[in-house]
Amino acid sequence: MKIDELTPHQIVDELNKYVIGQDRAKKMVSIALRNRWRRQQVKDDLREEIMPNNIILIGPTGVGKTEISRRLAKLANAPFVKVEASKFTEVGYVGRDVESIIRDLVEISVQMVRTEKTREVEPKAREYAIERVLDLLLPPISKQEKPVGEMEEGDELELRHQRTREKLRAQLMEGKLDDRQVEIDVPSDSTPMMQIFSPMGIEEMGLNLQELFGGMMPKKTKKRRTTVPEAVNILTQQEAQKLIDMEEVMRLAIKRAENSGIVFLDEIDKIAGGSAGKTNADVSREGVQRDLLPVVEGTSVVTKYGMVKSDHILFVASGAFHSSKPSDLIPELQGRFPIRVELNSLTEDDFVRILTEPKNALIKQYIALLETEDVQLKFTEDGIKEISHIATLVNSRTENIGARRLHTIMSTLLEEILFDVPEKAHEAIEIDAEKVKDTLQSVIEDQDLSRYIL
Repeated sequence: MKIDELTPHQIVDELNKYVIGQDRAKKMVSIALRNRWRRQQVKDDLREEIMPNNIILIGPTGVGKTEISRRLAKLANAPFVKVEASKFTEVGYVGRDVESIIRDLVEISVQMVRTEKTREVEPKAREYAIERVLDLLLPPISKQEKPVGEMEEGDELELRHQRTREKLRAQLMEGKLDDRQVEIDVPSDSTPMMQIFSPMGIEEMGLNLQELFGGMMPKKTKKRRTTVPEAVNILTQQEAQKLIDMEEVMRLAIKRAENSGIVFLDEIDKIAGGSAGKTNADVSREGVQRDLLPVVEGTSVVTKYGMVKSDHILFVASGAFHSSKPSDLIPELQGRFPIRVELNSLTEDDFVRILTEPKNALIKQYIALLETEDVQLKFTEDGIKEISHIATLVNSRTENIGARRLHTIMSTLLEEILFDVPEKAHEAIEIDAEKVKDTLQSVIEDQDLSRYIL
């Protein structure tokens, strides 16, 4: 279903398939997503004035902040980039500058559009690839001028050649030539790499050395011997690249990044100003916020594909805000994130739902993994409840890492089974509450041990 067909209610329904709870957060992001489509329908003169309502998701780790944003971007078929605010530094310090966020977003957008265009031209590219493989299997007759008396003989030879070519084509389509090998030209990877040591990398300036000097240096190719089906696949990719208009790809990619791009800015609390006495340790915190401000407000960023405006990119920030609060951010940046949503800590009942309901639920993943060894893994209802109870208990005793605790508990619980299965013949394995208690009790009782293992 296309994004213009999805109402906010339907967006929430789609998010419910992967993220449990956090209804208010889902509601706010679904409104933000629908507003992007609404803006596209507004008349030109007012459209540019409608700015996205950026969101701050506040809550402990492992409650679904990143997953909500990632699923939202997939749903919208929008370029999406996740970055950690703590990776960036103020201009003048060693580290990444904030404008690289937009460059990364555009790069992802270009890959998305190129993939879509490749899919569109693939049938035609495959036809051309098949013709090239047939040329390798049966080289064309050289068209030399023949004396008048030999014209008829030449025409008959060409007819025979054409009939043979059509027979080969039929055999290729039926898979009868799959074992035959051909020799094709593929691009050589042995391009000399140039490394540049500078405070600002070439890539940060929006330039690409290979593109700059690509036209001056002939592209190297090498011979590769391969089967007919693989040759068709390789040549299809080559032909698709020739059929794609890269100028159009770049234009569409920039437009998509500018109007549909979503940036997930994680750990924003790490750059929020803490106590006033930490000026030396946090020398660039406020500087990063000041550098981030124009990008979030709207600025033009130089990329190797052209200038990109960040005015209408949706920024979703998130942070635990344990030792700081959103009001510790500089006022200008606070004003650029008008919507704030607090996510709830997960309960024992939430863990039960997380283990069973989502499409990618952890239990479903382990069942699928053991099915590859012809083993039927089954979790009883009381077994799932016990796993959830232990996850809640460990989270309360040690650091609360939310749903990520389920991964550590499940891997410890199934460790022996996953290790023994290839050698020991099993038809079915059942995990009930007793099995969970027996396996994990000693670890839970020893708090020091549970701190390291769970």
